[in-house]
Amino acid sequence: MAKIDLDSLSIEELATLRERVNEKLLEKVAARQAELETELEQLTQYGKPAKKAPPATKVKARKGEEKQSDDSGEEVEAA
Repeated sequence: MAKIDLDSLSIEELATLRERVNEKLLEKVAARQAELETELEQLTQYGKPAKKAPPATKVKARKGEEKQSDDSGEEVEAA
């Protein structure tokens, strides 16, 4: 993997890099979750059905992108 000199990057370049890293992490997490769910389905055929884990929490949207919920569960406009 290529090394990146973070000190030489502008704020805009760092923000873009952060977005790319977040997107790649979300992809990898989703792929791994799908693998684990498939494995769990295969394992349940050998015995008592396993308790399903609660659904994964959604990643909060960055400010200005989408509506998000406050602590009471009501949707609020992101500031």
